[in-house]
Formats: sequence, C-alpha cells, structure tokens
Amino acid sequence: MPGPGAPELPGGPGELRPLLARGPGGARGPRPWRTAAAAVLAVEALERAAFFGVAANLVLYLNSGNLGWAGPQASRAALVFLGASYLLAPLGGWLADVYLGRHRAVVLSLLLYLAATGLLFATADPDGRLSFCGEMPLAPMDPPCPGTDCQLDVPSPYCAPTVYATLLLLALAASSVRSNLTSFGADQVMGLGRDATRRFFNWFYWSINLGAVLSLLVVAFIQQNISFLVGYSIPVGCVVLAFFIFLFVTPVFITKPPEGSQVSSMLRLALQSCCPRLCPCHSARDPQGVHLLPEWRSPQPGPSHEEDIANFRVLVKILPVMVMLVPYWMVYFQMQSTYVLQGLHLHIPNIFPGNSMNSSAALRAQGSSYRLPEAWLLLANVVVVLILVPLKDHLLDPLLLRCKLLPSALQKMALGMFFGFASVVVAGVLEMERLHYISLNETVSQVIGKDLYYAAPLSIWWQIPQYLLIGISEIFASIPGLEFAYSEAPRSMQGAIMGIFFFLSGVGSLLGSSLVLLQSLPGGWMHCPQDFGNINNCQMDRYFFLLAGIQAVTGILFIWIAHRYERTHQGPASQHCPSRDRG
Repeated sequence: MPGPGAPELPGGPGELRPLLARGPGGARGPRPWRTAAAAVLAVEALERAAFFGVAANLVLYLNSGNLGWAGPQASRAALVFLGASYLLAPLGGWLADVYLGRHRAVVLSLLLYLAATGLLFATADPDGRLSFCGEMPLAPMDPPCPGTDCQLDVPSPYCAPTVYATLLLLALAASSVRSNLTSFGADQVMGLGRDATRRFFNWFYWSINLGAVLSLLVVAFIQQNISFLVGYSIPVGCVVLAFFIFLFVTPVFITKPPEGSQVSSMLRLALQSCCPRLCPCHSARDPQGVHLLPEWRSPQPGPSHEEDIANFRVLVKILPVMVMLVPYWMVYFQMQSTYVLQGLHLHIPNIFPGNSMNSSAALRAQGSSYRLPEAWLLLANVVVVLILVPLKDHLLDPLLLRCKLLPSALQKMALGMFFGFASVVVAGVLEMERLHYISLNETVSQVIGKDLYYAAPLSIWWQIPQYLLIGISEIFASIPGLEFAYSEAPRSMQGAIMGIFFFLSGVGSLLGSSLVLLQSLPGGWMHCPQDFGNINNCQMDRYFFLLAGIQAVTGILFIWIAHRYERTHQGPASQHCPSRDRG
C-alpha cells in the first residue's frame, strides 16, 4: 500500500477520496481537508458537550429527590460511568477495524448516543420515571435507627437497573466515538505530514474542552437551578446536531474500509510467550529460530509474521509505561465524583444574592435566587486547559525547543503525576478542615435544586486550587500520554495502542470506584448511612490521602520505568526496528 505521502489512485484499495475534491490543477476550489477537519472538531465539541452535560451533575442528579440515592452510591455510579466510557474504547475501535470502518462506526455510535441520552432524559420526567422504574419507595419519616451504636442497611438505589443500563449504553457510545473519531479525524490530515497530524491532535483536545465549557456554563446551571428535565434535553439536542453535521459533510471525508485487527495475533503471541503449554498452536521456526505461527494466520493482506513479533515486542515495552498512569487516572476522575460530593457540602453562594435566610423552611421557600452550580468548579480545570494548550503549542514548546530544554513525553507525564498528587493532597486538607467545622456543629443549611444539604461554613471557592492543579496535571500527563501512545506505536497498531490508552484510563476510574465501594462497607471511611445523603459523618479526607499515597508510590516507580525505557529506546537496537514508521 502507498505511504501517507503517496498519491492514491481513484478506486484504490477500498479507500474513498473526497467527492468534493479540488480540480486537477489544484489551484482553485475548496480545501476538503479543512472542511473535514473542522467538521470532526465540531462533532467532537458537541459530543463532549453532551457527555459533560450528563457527567458533570450526575452525582447531584442521583443524590437529588428525583432518585434519592445516597452520596456514596451516587459517587460509585459516576465513577462506573466515567470508567466504562474509557474502558469500552477498545471494543468500539475493534468493531471499526474488523467490521464497520471508522465512518460507519461513528454514525452508529451517534445513533446509540441519541438513544441513551433520550432514555436518561425520560428518567428525569415523572411519567417517564414511572414507566421505566415504577413507583419510588416511600422514605421513612424518621431515622429507623436513632442510636449511635446500631447499624443501618443502605437501601438499594431506586431505578438502579434502568440508570445503570442507560449509563452503560451511553458509555459504550461515548467510548466508540472517542476511539474512532480521533483516528478518523487524523486520517483527514495525515497526507499533509506529521506536523499537521500533531497540530490536529492539539486542536482536537482543545475542542474537547471547548465542548466542556459550553456544557458546564449552560447545562449545569439549568440542571441545578431550573430542572434536570430541561437540562437533559440539551445533550439530546447536541447529539442530534452532531449526527447531522457528520452526515452532511460525509462527501468531503476520506473514508477507509475495515482492514482487520491484530488483536488476535497479539493475544496468541502473549499466550505463547507466557504459557507455551496452554497454546494449542503448532508454531514453526524460521532458520533464525523465530516463531512464525503459520497455522493460525489467514492468507490475507497485512503485517507479516516477523512484523507481528516485532510489534508484540514494542507493545511489551510500551505497556508498562502506560499502566503506570492508572493511579493518575484514579486521582483525575475524582474531579467528577468525590470532588463534586465535597463541593455540595461547602457553602455555595447565590449568583443573585437576595435576603439572607437561615432556617431550613426559609431556604426551601427561596425560589427567586439561584445558587452557583457546583459543577462550575470544573471550569477552573477546563479554562486552564483552554489557555495553556495554545500557549504551550505556540510559545512554550518552541522556546524550550530552541533552548534544548524541552522535556520528553515521559518526563512531562511524571510532572503531571506530581500535580495530580498535589491536587488530591489539597482536597484532603480541605476535607479535614471541613470536618473540623462539622465536629464543632458549625453548619450552614443550603438548598441545591430541591434538596437540603448541611454544609460547612467554608466557601466553595476553596476548591479552586485542587481543580487548577488537576487542570495543570492534565496538560502534562494526558496530552503527552496521547502523544507517547501515538508516536511510539507501530503504524499498524496505532489504533490498538490508542484504545489501550483509553482502556487504562477507564481502569483507573473503576479502581477509584472500587475503592469508594470498599470504604463504603460497614467500618469503612465512607460508610455513613445515617447522614441521609450528606457525608458529614464520613471520613473522606482519609480516602483522599490514601489516593495521594498510591500516586506517590507509583510516581516514583514510573520515573524508574521511564528512565529505563528512554535509555533502551536511545540504544542502537531501537534505530533498526523494521515495524516502526516515524514518518
């Protein structure tokens, strides 16, 4: 097959060139790649707006009177949703590689996205909730266990089967869009050279955060202060608009047919390397003694046996580096779960301050003032990314490159881990101070939406440092992590490696969710059923410090692994790897 810089013949091996291409002279007419890239960025921004429209206030929605879930239950569901949206990324990429192709996979994923957001929208409506979930169980008038030594059973969350099914469908759609739209967009500019591809990834990441800003500013405010029914209608509209934009620009896109996947080859090679007795394959050797595994390879175009083995060796070197990011993702996803739960129990000011009301009855009657949406604290993270990505791309990186001080991708990732560690430490210190006020019985009653929370008199603005630190960590860990996964992988495995990168992100979120679940058991730091939706009898500060300890230990181990990788990668052998394409 021709390389990325070679001209493709019309009707070449299954690839469809843009129908609206320039004329033979090339001097006039539109530039299809600009339209195609802009459409991909617009679709990604709208998809992210829909995603954050669900994720940003998911804890608040589940914890609200609509469903009445306990705080730890709501946090676990949010972490499961965020984790699954990354964990399922290889599945969407594999389906596109083997059966669908990236264009068709994106179209079908957006349709699934529309169905899932529509179902979530239905649960926000009383009639829809009644249809899908049945009647809500009546809550007891008084605590059934007023003593301090008795144990309370946490009730099963209402509407859990429907909510979890909806969130998993939404996670599958979001992960498939993420894994396929990223590489599909890169296909549109790959023929312009590596620099164009790198810059596309920069602006692709920027468009992700642009969609998050639009969602957090508008959708989060509507959900918290008006209604979740209206708030969840906006993600549905974003998905519809993204779907029609993608279909409308289809004649401009470069589309490629499914070309197969090397997943089976890699799994068989891993099984044969680790457990040769368990592998049923009868491998043969070439004169140099290399396993060629001829029996299980089908006679179809693709990488040769030697390339399979070389690619497997590259994967073995890359994977430990990527696995070391899992504890960072455990910390990162707290931003949309336990950080939100902590913020609900800090004093949230009114956007339009009115008369001061202290009693709970007065607070419930306060219908003319709107509280600052807690999810707006995520803007501190997003704005940092929106500002620093262009500055880093246009100013900082070129300056450091001229001074020969530009750190490697692995060094940036280590720095990102440090900022993540600092963020969760700051969150733990703030939680300690919040619990100190609670122990002195100094609380502020505040209504968020239609629900009453007993918060510490500390302003929610004290959370800004931990969100800023997470935003800075994202610049140094997430973007260089994508760069490392894309640049170090052989060309024939770039899709698979990117899928593994997102998969490990989901593993981090699910491990964080499992840790919350473990600590929510009787005797755990997060076990506080007597709070009835509040977390004032929990010890979430210890959970934050545990995450900080895990991040610190793995950060030190990552520095050692990264040093070994860079030393090996700079050796002579790395310069002669036949399967790696640097072009």
